[in-house]
Amino acid sequence: MHTIKLLTFALENHHTLAYVLIFLGLVFEGEVTLIATGVLVYLGILNFWFSLAFILVGGICKTFIGYYLGKILHKKWNHTRFLKYIEKKVSYAMPRFDQRPFWSIFFSKFIMGVNHIVIIFSGYKKVPLNTYLKAEIISTFIWAPVLLSLGFFFGYTAINITKEIGQFLLIVILLFLAFVLFDKLVGVFYEIFEETDYENK
Repeated sequence: MHTIKLLTFALENHHTLAYVLIFLGLVFEGEVTLIATGVLVYLGILNFWFSLAFILVGGICKTFIGYYLGKILHKKWNHTRFLKYIEKKVSYAMPRFDQRPFWSIFFSKFIMGVNHIVIIFSGYKKVPLNTYLKAEIISTFIWAPVLLSLGFFFGYTAINITKEIGQFLLIVILLFLAFVLFDKLVGVFYEIFEETDYENK
């Protein structure tokens, strides 16, 4: 029966690779990377402050990459079907994006699967850079520590139930799925709120 000590032993000599993967994970993904990092921080494999630094740098890089990618897409392919799809998806999730881009960008950070599209869409719609950066940076500095702490809590909960690797990972996955479900519900309620508020205006 393999215990969690085997996992920590296997990973403890790969810190540099782990931090590089955290950075890349934040650029291309987000929630899974953050929560997994929080679990590894709890197990003592990664340093909290180094992890948070790489997370924030990765998040800021994604902020700039997405915005300027959106501007390039608008300049060269603004009439393509893919861009129309993105515009439709953002308009559905954030119907008041044009009226209040700051809050749409800010809240998109906390809805899985929406923020990446909103970041690109912000550049595509040429949202003023100051407004965009303010919303993205403030939300990132809230979102990153919260999800990192959530991963820390998942690790704490799982290891207090079992120290066997298979069961530990299963508990972490189940907790993550519960988080995803909660996040989706939040996203649905936010969309309903946005639509109702838009119609009342």
